[in-house]
Amino acid sequence: MSELGVALPGRVSEPGACGARRGRVMIARCLRLGWRNTDALITSLVLPIVLMLLFVYLFGGAIHTGSAYKTYVLPGVLVLCAGFGSALTAVRVTEDMSGGVIDRLRTMNVGGTAMLTGHVVASAVRNAVSSALVLGVACAIGFRSGAGLTGWLGAAGLLMLFIVAISALSAVIGMLVRSAEAANGCTFAVLFLPYPSSAFVPIATMPTWIRGFARNQPVTPVIESIRGLLLSHPAGNAPWLAIAWCGGIVVASVAAALVLFQRRAGEG
Repeated sequence: MSELGVALPGRVSEPGACGARRGRVMIARCLRLGWRNTDALITSLVLPIVLMLLFVYLFGGAIHTGSAYKTYVLPGVLVLCAGFGSALTAVRVTEDMSGGVIDRLRTMNVGGTAMLTGHVVASAVRNAVSSALVLGVACAIGFRSGAGLTGWLGAAGLLMLFIVAISALSAVIGMLVRSAEAANGCTFAVLFLPYPSSAFVPIATMPTWIRGFARNQPVTPVIESIRGLLLSHPAGNAPWLAIAWCGGIVVASVAAALVLFQRRAGEG
């Protein structure tokens, strides 16, 4: 008997309440592992704050957005937080898949759903803490929102949906690669996406050849929606585009992760 279930060689199904219980155990495990890695935790929590202060105080005076730059840049930094947190998720999944944990799970009634749930929920919690810290610092340096309760709840919900989507995508990356170094390198694409978007400068100021990508990539509608909700500005169809992008990423990532888990579990 194990806290993860009864040893049943070759089975990885998770029916009913047993699957829910295994999911809770994996969530608790991933949260403990995350809090114990102090260096990575500090990096994922502090680096977004440092970047926000860097943009506001070093570059903000030269960038004209039609409003205070600290107000304009906050939604982009919040989204950037998710990228830093997702890099740690990819590394954690890779370590599990290549460090012997997968061999133990293979002999128990624990499948890919529980493992994926544990890593994604732990990432969401970690990113929620990081986002709260960034928001607190932003308010301390002068950020002010004209949003009511509905706007704040909408922005928080959309940000959490994006965090879940990016975390699930990072879990897929972690299952595809074979080393923590490769996982870190592959998540660079996720970290890069906020830069060619409306996160730090208006898209209209970019060179013509990059505007099409900046307008039509998944990060831009998320940022525009959060910015509109927090500042009580019209967001057009950006929220629906953001939900569609995030929902599509979640569905595709979950399907790919479960297939990859079964494939890796069947190796050897």
